[in-house]
Amino acid sequence: MAARPIHRLYLPGAIVAAIIVVALAAPLLPLADPVKMEVPARLALPSLGHVLGQDEYGRDVLSRIIWGARASLAVAFISAMSAGVIGTALGLIGGYARGFLEILTVRSMEAIVCFPPILLALLVVTLMGPGVATLVIALTILYAPGYTRVAFAATLATRGLDYVTAQHALGAGPVRILARTILPNVAPPLLVQFSLTVAAAMVLESGLSFLGLGVVPPAPSWGLMIRGARSTMEQAPWLLLWPCLALTGTILTFNQLCDRLRDVLDPRAGSAGAGWLRRAAARVWPDASLPAPSLLRVEGLTVEIATPTARIRPVRDMSLSLAPGETLALVGESGSGKTLTGLALLGLLPPTMEIIAGRVLYVDRTGRARDLAHVPETEMRRLRGDEIAMVFQDPGSNLNPVHRVGDQVAEVIRAHRDLPRAGAAAQAVALLKDVGLPDPEQRSRAYPHELSGGQRQRAMIAAAIANGPRLLIADEPTTALDVTIQAQILDLLAAFKAKSDMGLIFVTHNLAVVAEIADRVCVMYAGEIVEEGPVAEVFARPRHPYTAALIASAPEGADAELAAIPGTVPLPDALPAGCTFAPRCACAAEPCHTTKPGFAEVGPGRSSRCFRWKGVA
Repeated sequence: MAARPIHRLYLPGAIVAAIIVVALAAPLLPLADPVKMEVPARLALPSLGHVLGQDEYGRDVLSRIIWGARASLAVAFISAMSAGVIGTALGLIGGYARGFLEILTVRSMEAIVCFPPILLALLVVTLMGPGVATLVIALTILYAPGYTRVAFAATLATRGLDYVTAQHALGAGPVRILARTILPNVAPPLLVQFSLTVAAAMVLESGLSFLGLGVVPPAPSWGLMIRGARSTMEQAPWLLLWPCLALTGTILTFNQLCDRLRDVLDPRAGSAGAGWLRRAAARVWPDASLPAPSLLRVEGLTVEIATPTARIRPVRDMSLSLAPGETLALVGESGSGKTLTGLALLGLLPPTMEIIAGRVLYVDRTGRARDLAHVPETEMRRLRGDEIAMVFQDPGSNLNPVHRVGDQVAEVIRAHRDLPRAGAAAQAVALLKDVGLPDPEQRSRAYPHELSGGQRQRAMIAAAIANGPRLLIADEPTTALDVTIQAQILDLLAAFKAKSDMGLIFVTHNLAVVAEIADRVCVMYAGEIVEEGPVAEVFARPRHPYTAALIASAPEGADAELAAIPGTVPLPDALPAGCTFAPRCACAAEPCHTTKPGFAEVGPGRSSRCFRWKGVA
């Protein structure tokens, strides 16, 4: 991933590797015997023979630091990995299977969390006696619930997504789905949990050894060294410094390494590390992955709003695709979810809303596909305004009233390009000229309220196309403009799209605009796509009663009789049981009011969400 290149792993990785290698190579290094005492030389200062000095029994401090690392790291790593394997397996099983298995795996582990950590560790050590093996068992029991809870929560958030359902449809068994599909998606938080567990285990091991309940003397341990140095703090404070530095430095470095590994290996970030995870898993569980989209493919997108009384889904099971140079129109009445869909694609949903299912697969300029529904916000900010842009419905409220128009266009350029202020200002003027603003130099120094509605919309388009996006979402950009200005705006978008091979999603309720500018159309109703197909075919032979009603309600001439659609679009929290359009549909039959129709193919390139599509004229 460009934002987090893999070379950021080199420094913390090298330090952690050096610590581990030195600890493992302790028997081969020219070190003094870590348990050999020289009482006459107790508390001796650092010297050529003893670089870090000698402790309260005359033992070499450097040798005990390195040998102590073996004990501390062994206990921390073995217990963290044991807890990780056990806890992750229980969390995956409980989150995927639910029911009785959830009680048996997850809820039983939560009982351990009720005990204070140090008291639980003391109980195990007291029952089994001190020693390294006892510490590993105690810490494994102590930290397994943490992994279980993280894996359980991540599995719950993943198990209902469409790509998991697709694996079911392909006949994959639970083991393959858990290991091949779910585990790579929940791995990043588990990696963070591992780093936290290692750090906590090292601290707890040192604490128990400090209390005399961990590593048994005279074997070296950082906790034992801190315990011994406590009694001689006034005479030899440096004896306390060395084990504390070793403990603190190792923990901080390991946490840094795991944080960066998480960023590189996160499968939702579209990184090279994610590909490594997928390839490694595919060697054991062959994958039947879906092909990458040509530009954009939305699969099963569902948006949810959390309210005090219910969870509302104003956009449900949204699926569409877009090729470079293609224009796709989203049409429907107000309240159908068109604008909300556009905001979801760009990651601009309000805080009360979230994407709970589906994928938004986008192919960037480098040819790499990434899921916009799950990329981090920092990565989304790099795409938004650069590769993906949006023209909003009301330029008057989306242009900052206290900044000049040219400055706002230049700001978009400088956010993604390393240009001086003067260079960006010159490009802004050129863009305002390209979108047809008269006297662009003067208009660039104007404030938004000094421009007409059509001029403000042109300025919004200039800001949207400033960095040459591959995907542009236009949310009713011609609303409230007169027909002459509407035509100019449409011609402007069509010209830029043809010049740059840009994909365009055009959100509108104006069917005349759709007929003029779009290649394909998706008709939305009550948060769902009810019909999709080429514009000419959909308008000539609609395959859903709602599409036919929209076409019949559009004026075609001075003497044309308009047909109104009875009723209103239902609210997202009051959807009918069957087909959402059934209460307003003249073609509705008994199944339409009780059974929800699926979105099925009804012809080449045509899909409809209707049981009775064959009878629609």
